[in-house]
Amino acid sequence: MRNRGHRSRGLVAAAVTALVGVVGLTGCDAVGGNSAEPSGTAARTGKPSPKPTPAWDRSPRSLAAVGDSITRGFDACSVLADCPEVSWATGTDAKVNSLAVRLLGASGAARHSWNYAETGSRMADLPGQMAQAATRKPELVTVMAGANDACRSSVSAMTSVADFRSQFEDALTTLRKTLPKTQVYVSSVPDLKRLWSQGRANPMGKQIWKLGICPSMLGDADSLTSTATLRRDRVQDRVESYNSVLEEVCAKHRRCRFDGGAVFEYRFGTKQLSHWDWFHPSENGQARLAEMAYAVVTARKPPAG
Repeated sequence: MRNRGHRSRGLVAAAVTALVGVVGLTGCDAVGGNSAEPSGTAARTGKPSPKPTPAWDRSPRSLAAVGDSITRGFDACSVLADCPEVSWATGTDAKVNSLAVRLLGASGAARHSWNYAETGSRMADLPGQMAQAATRKPELVTVMAGANDACRSSVSAMTSVADFRSQFEDALTTLRKTLPKTQVYVSSVPDLKRLWSQGRANPMGKQIWKLGICPSMLGDADSLTSTATLRRDRVQDRVESYNSVLEEVCAKHRRCRFDGGAVFEYRFGTKQLSHWDWFHPSENGQARLAEMAYAVVTARKPPAG
């Protein structure tokens, strides 16, 4: 028993010696012999890791806008006409100080911003606008759409929430297929009921409303019957549902920022409304929209919903 014990200890010692020799050879080979600079794992742990590239660039160098009449500056300069020079997104008017001007400067905005919004367009039109915008390869696309989906001839004609979601998803997919790294700023749909409450006191505005501006909300502007109130409430509920969709769909995309409901919550007053229809933003209102967009685009973190 004793002899076998001495023999076992001798074998173990020999095995340990051999193992140390192997490890020593392996370590020498990994370092590279007498090389002064380590390589492999030793080198990787000795050097600082590069900082990750941020997912959101707060200084995009080009911009394209898609959406509806608000982004076209409708009724801001003259009655029933577009006025893109005062657009909150791409306008050149100094009083507005558009998002493009704030990000790119006046000369940069003139060369590197494009407006593909169309008065009267709905969410179903957004994929086509996105396809047009993608041809310019912008680093940022702004989206303001949805008001016309609620502003229909009647409540029953409003775009369903399911269709609205599908159409918005299609629009973002259209952009992503061509420009996967382009950023998207998404504005909430304005509070249409507040716009009605502000504009209904103006006789001229109400006459223009009768020409067909948002009849689901603005029709029978002075009526406070239960039927009229219910109709407006249903439109308002649909707008709020649209905003939930915009937020939810945008959140699925790494390079998309929703405004957190800023435009919907903004209390447009008479100074911020067109002096022709008292519903669309005036130059002052367009400037406020530009301010809100700029705050979201340049923030370190997206706004809380």
